[in-house]
Amino acid sequence: MTDLHADAVRVLTDWAPDAAGQDGLRRDYLAHLADRPDGMWRACLPGHITASALVVDPEGGRVLLTLHPKVGRWLQMGGHCEPGDDTLAAAALREAVEESGIADLALLAVDGRTAPVKLDRHQVRCAGKDRPENTHLDVQYVALAPAGARELISEESLDLRWFGWDELPADTDRSVRELVAMARGLV
Repeated sequence: MTDLHADAVRVLTDWAPDAAGQDGLRRDYLAHLADRPDGMWRACLPGHITASALVVDPEGGRVLLTLHPKVGRWLQMGGHCEPGDDTLAAAALREAVEESGIADLALLAVDGRTAPVKLDRHQVRCAGKDRPENTHLDVQYVALAPAGARELISEESLDLRWFGWDELPADTDRSVRELVAMARGLV
C-alpha cells in the first residue's frame, strides 16, 4: 500500500458528506481501496481513483472549465493520480494547476480542513480506442483562484473558459452543475 492509498482511505473515512447519495459512493470508494492495493493507479481496471478540482474565482463570481478533448464537454480540471502525489488533495491541486495554467491556486478549506466537496463515479476510456471503458472514482475538491487570475491553456484541453455561476454552457452535465452549485454555496 502506498502513502497515497493510505491518504485516500483516511480522507474518505474522515469525510462526512452532506449531499444525498454521497455516503453510498464514499463507502463504495473505500471498498474499492480495501480490495485493490493498486486502486489509485490508471492501470487498475475496471476502475481507479482520480482527483479533480473546480477552479473558482469567488470575487469574480465565476468558474473555470476545460473543454475536455476526449469527452468533448466542459469539465472541472482533474485526472489520474501520479506516483509523485503524496495526497489526494495534492493530486487535485496538481491537476488544477497543470490544466489551468494558474500557479497560485489554493484548495478550499472548510472549518480549517481541506476536504473533498463531492464524489462522482463515471465511465471513461483512459487510453486509446482499443482500451475498454473503465470507471473513474473521482474525488472532487474546490480550488480558489486569486482575483483576476488568467488561465493558460495546456495541451490537455481544447479550450479553457471562465463562466459565471449562472452562465454555464447549455450542455454542461448534471455532475458539473452540482459541483458548481456546491462550490458556490461554500465560497
